Amino acid sequence: MTNLTKLLLAALAIPVALQGADARRAANTVVLDDTGVKNLRIETVEVEETTFEETIFSLGRIEHIPIRAGAVSSRISGRVVDLKVSVGDHVQKGSEVARIESRQPGDPPPVISVVAPLSGLVTSTAMQLGKPVEPENSLLEITDLSEVYAVARVPEHQAGKMKPGTVAHIRVTALPDEKFDGELLRFGTAADAKSGTIDAIFRLPNPDLLLRPGMRGEFSIVLGKRDNVTSVPRSAIQGDAASRFVYVKDFDLKNAFVKTAVTVGSMNDRFGEILSGLLPGDEVVTQGSYSLAFAGGGSVSLKEALDAAHGHEHAADGSELKPEQKGAKGGEGGAHANEESGSGGGPLAMFSYTVNVILLFLLVVAMRRKPVADYPQVAAKKSEPKKEAA
Repeated sequence: MTNLTKLLLAALAIPVALQGADARRAANTVVLDDTGVKNLRIETVEVEETTFEETIFSLGRIEHIPIRAGAVSSRISGRVVDLKVSVGDHVQKGSEVARIESRQPGDPPPVISVVAPLSGLVTSTAMQLGKPVEPENSLLEITDLSEVYAVARVPEHQAGKMKPGTVAHIRVTALPDEKFDGELLRFGTAADAKSGTIDAIFRLPNPDLLLRPGMRGEFSIVLGKRDNVTSVPRSAIQGDAASRFVYVKDFDLKNAFVKTAVTVGSMNDRFGEILSGLLPGDEVVTQGSYSLAFAGGGSVSLKEALDAAHGHEHAADGSELKPEQKGAKGGEGGAHANEESGSGGGPLAMFSYTVNVILLFLLVVAMRRKPVADYPQVAAKKSEPKKEAA
């Protein structure tokens, strides 16, 4: 096959490819009305190059810091005659928490005040009105929870990649809308032989006292960072590992979103790395992305959206109508067809006309370059010897 033949075939294939692209666009585009956008709560973010974090995942729990907990006791034997606090109350250092009546004789018997040795939350109590107390017994416990430990159970082979100061993004099951960042202090004193893990202890500020001991947490521990990485929020990425896709906001049509295949690299707790399929500046759907795949009654056809946006009719797949298709509609459509025909019939029609001109030109060139041997009659005439004059 000659280069000229290949070029002709390629030129003939272009209009077919464009029509196929239009069909794919129609199949992969979801157009909603304003009500549909509100019902699905559609939100988008712009694709950009960011600093991407390489993380590992771990489970763990919240614990109080031992040196920030204290017990309250009485200096004398006696009985409880007044209670000032109960479990869950927050107390200040030096404030009165109870009153104890002494067993020493007197009328009335001596009463002493019991105060809090530190500020914090009352986490347990053994006091009841009239209950006997002894100096060796704890009346209640107070824990300062303004700072806590977040303890992650990390696989031993990953622990070697961590060092003091390593940051972890922590989500607590009981507080799904909150995010916490902790800093690694140290590892536990011994590993768990059965699970092959070791405790990694992170210090976690807790100024609002939202975190309580015993809460379960999910840890994304940052092991490294890479700059200038194209990424999108994980909520934007749909599909399975073999066929990932996102919905991209159409740059031309209102409330239109195009299903776009992407190649995903690394993923962390917040973002997914995009290797191909998107460019910085594209707007991808985050909230409502999953629902777009099932958008139905509230959606608008691509044809209707393009008709409204461009002010003239389109084919069902969203492509421009050909001049003969427009003329067949008659009336207003026929007038529009004549107007479009006069201006070239739209981008696709103009391209088809240009391709036809190029094909005609290439055909003429091919005929002119065809060897004489390819034309038998001409070749035979040229091979006859000239007759000598009489």
